[in-house]
Amino acid sequence: MSYQVLARKWRPRAFQDLVGQEHVLRVLTNALDRNRLHHAYLFAGTRGVGKTTLARIFAKCLNCEVALSSKPCGTCDICRAIDAGQFLDLYEIDAASRTKVEDTRELLENVAYPPVQGRYKVYLIDEVHMLSGHSFNALLKTLEEPPPQVMFIFATTEPKRLPITILSRCLQFHLKHIEPQQIVAQLQRICDSEQVVCESQALAQLARAADGSMRDALSLLDQALVYCQGKLSYDELNQMLGYITQDEVAHLLQALAARDGQRLFRVLTDLQKRAPDYQQVLAEMILSLHQAAVYQVVPAQQPSERIQELARLFSAEELQLYYQIALLGQKDLPFAPSPAQGFEMLMLRMLAFKPVRETQTQTVMAAMPVPVVKAVQAHSVEVRAEAPQVTDPASLEWRDLLPKLGLTGVAYALALNCKLKSILDKQVNLVLAASYKPMMSPKLVERMEQALSKHFDKSLKVNIAVTEEEVHTPAKQFEKEEQERRAAALEAMRQAPGVQKIKSLFNATLDAQSLEVGE
Repeated sequence: MSYQVLARKWRPRAFQDLVGQEHVLRVLTNALDRNRLHHAYLFAGTRGVGKTTLARIFAKCLNCEVALSSKPCGTCDICRAIDAGQFLDLYEIDAASRTKVEDTRELLENVAYPPVQGRYKVYLIDEVHMLSGHSFNALLKTLEEPPPQVMFIFATTEPKRLPITILSRCLQFHLKHIEPQQIVAQLQRICDSEQVVCESQALAQLARAADGSMRDALSLLDQALVYCQGKLSYDELNQMLGYITQDEVAHLLQALAARDGQRLFRVLTDLQKRAPDYQQVLAEMILSLHQAAVYQVVPAQQPSERIQELARLFSAEELQLYYQIALLGQKDLPFAPSPAQGFEMLMLRMLAFKPVRETQTQTVMAAMPVPVVKAVQAHSVEVRAEAPQVTDPASLEWRDLLPKLGLTGVAYALALNCKLKSILDKQVNLVLAASYKPMMSPKLVERMEQALSKHFDKSLKVNIAVTEEEVHTPAKQFEKEEQERRAAALEAMRQAPGVQKIKSLFNATLDAQSLEVGE
């Protein structure tokens, strides 16, 4: 007898055999047991999560000779015919190869006829999103008024490509990625049944490689059993997959923690000789950084010794920064001239940047050129400078008073460009430079009078004298302070050790216009 691949041999025959998808099974089970059936179902999800398998089991439940229920007997002629793919009333159509409207019309010609063997005629259309627009239009009429003994089951990996008119006539179920621990448990059951010796680490690696697909996991297990000659080994599995282990990634991170560039490049050179998949290396690094960060917060989890060591070597801030750099690196890596070069630059970026803590009033929170800041979403530069002292008491009084008056718009702008000369019993005397005279109007002066009168709780008049001399106004004071803060921030940034290092490594220049200055 010829060998049967594991994905077919271990294909679920009943709902209870399915791995994951409990949210879908609950609805279908209740619908079958209570005979509350819809005429069209849509199963959506990525490859290998059980869409067509679920549809076949559902067809078996509908047509089992014992009873219509969520637990088909599995032994009657109809159940065995469905398992063997020989049931006459189950029409399985691959929409990818039958996209024309003529194919759909030919299929629907038989819809009006009663079932030949079972209770229901079941039309299972796989990859239904591949049908043409005319095919969907031909299908729509039947979906609106289906015969009572006809059931449509659609499966798709891209539900967004289906017309809304089709979606609105179906009960939609979105099948989720299968969790790694669920895949590991199923693989362990299969290995036990097949009498295969396996390492738990190897099963976990297979589950990660499967990326939520049970079918992919079984196909990889088949391949691994041949490669490893029947005994599933973690090291041999990684050789087969071309994967770099977490221990090897730890060597990179240890060199990074020591800030040892030469050691880091020695590890990178050894890594390059193996021609690894750098996206996988990066994914392994992201996983290690995540596990170390979690262990720092929840030490009771007890990960591997390597992860515990990384958690001790890096601060929480460093782990967060390097995790973010690595995540962004996943998007940038395909655009590098070569994956190896892109990965080297990513490691150099991690080596160049280190979170900085400052406690002084005038600080640079993180000194980085703006293009690099945007690339790694790191800390922005913030410089706090104390406002210069105003020696003129009248100017200081007017500057402090303005925010309390509640003026807005042009009236506030006019007041900002005035200098307080004096406040008498019932009159406020202001001075305005001649260049700002065009903005003065009786209506604005009236608004200033109302605001001042309300603030001092008495009627006041405003008198604005225009002068050709230079006027030291609050507006000019604010402008001068902004310039001084920006100059102080720029100088602090130039002197920051991190900036000096980046300039020397990348031949970078400082973009003064992009500096953000805190109040």
